[in-house]
Amino acid sequence: MGNVPPGRSEPARAYSAAVRVVERLAEKGFTTYLAGGCVRDRLLGRTPVDYDVATEARPEIVESLFPGAIPTGKCFGVVRVRLDSEEVEVATFRADHGYHDGRHPDSITFSDPETDAQRRDFTINALFMDPQHSDTIIDFVEGQRDLSERIVRCVGDPATRFKEDHLRMLRAVRFTSVLDFRLDAETADAIRAQAASITQIAAERIRDELTRILTESPRAGDALTLLHEVGLLEPLLPEISAMRGTLQPPQFHPEGDVFEHTVLMLNEMEEPSARLAWAVLLHDVGKPPTFTDDTDRIRFNRHAPIGGDMAEAILRRLKFPNDDRDFITACVRGHMRTMDVPRMRRSTLRRMVGAPTFPVELELHRLDCVGSHGDLDNYDRLIAFQEEMASEPVLPPAWITGRDVLDLGIPEGPGIGHWLRLAYEAQLEDRFPDREALLVWLTEQISG
Repeated sequence: MGNVPPGRSEPARAYSAAVRVVERLAEKGFTTYLAGGCVRDRLLGRTPVDYDVATEARPEIVESLFPGAIPTGKCFGVVRVRLDSEEVEVATFRADHGYHDGRHPDSITFSDPETDAQRRDFTINALFMDPQHSDTIIDFVEGQRDLSERIVRCVGDPATRFKEDHLRMLRAVRFTSVLDFRLDAETADAIRAQAASITQIAAERIRDELTRILTESPRAGDALTLLHEVGLLEPLLPEISAMRGTLQPPQFHPEGDVFEHTVLMLNEMEEPSARLAWAVLLHDVGKPPTFTDDTDRIRFNRHAPIGGDMAEAILRRLKFPNDDRDFITACVRGHMRTMDVPRMRRSTLRRMVGAPTFPVELELHRLDCVGSHGDLDNYDRLIAFQEEMASEPVLPPAWITGRDVLDLGIPEGPGIGHWLRLAYEAQLEDRFPDREALLVWLTEQISG
């Protein structure tokens, strides 16, 4: 038992809704607590993402007490209650029996708080809190000790926990990385022993866990290293695992091999979007298969376009939405373009800066430099050009239209596109003051 220290911050409405659910069930005589991650986060002084409630009341009773409640997982004793535009998940204390699919229990029986705590994944997620009695903590698994010592440890036998639900292996890495804890040695050994079974989990669930690891960890590169250390990287992302030991030319990459370069970049990210995090992870995925050690230096010829093809295959395998897949793949394919910035024509620069992928590409380039040679000259050039274009649209509407080209005698067909591109590039280069001057020039080129 114990009390929560004062001074936490939390979304007041969500917390209030959860407490009202607890109070209503307790009024009817049912033992009811806040449960799981929200308790962990409140004890750590973190803002809970949501609030879960655990109760001895059966699902049908919860439904009767809260009209409009949604039985989203009634077969597992789970009901979603909506109060004040907030949703609270209410689960009946239970014991789980059999996990033949490695993800969900075959059956359940309703139980008591201590039995319910024993079925949960990690000790830090198996705590209960009674908000009606000074936020008293109910701890059957020494979860408070592990919170204090900053350890992620399975409840009971870790091998059993991971056989029940293979996804817990990835969740162990996520909690360790996001909370900046350390992984219990016995728990880590159990992951290594069962790591190959992680591929039995649905690709979408793996994608979501990996994305949370990459975007929520304060040092996502260290999280990637932990994935390797516990044996999960190779079965999940063998293309990333192949980066280990792939040497790079030291004059450009004094930091080490491709894997270490990627780790450094991931560690330098600050509150990244999912698209940026995956672009960083995959940007050099084409280096291992294109590695050549010439007489003068190590080379990775065409690693960006080849890496783009590989990134697309990986993202398809993980069931990424089409828009995200296309966006991330474009960043991987184009990440070497920044080498040519000093020699780029103005029209090319404007197209580059005006592309929807550019903000992510720009940050990817900065991280690429910081994680290697440290030369930010081209990054600074792009920032300066962006500021120069701040007062006008980077990609303005084209002055010349297809009708203009047709009127100049070009028949319908591919030729129209050629002359439109030529005219638009001249416009982007600011070679003419207005449409009329550009049209005179284009007429001369066509008649020419």
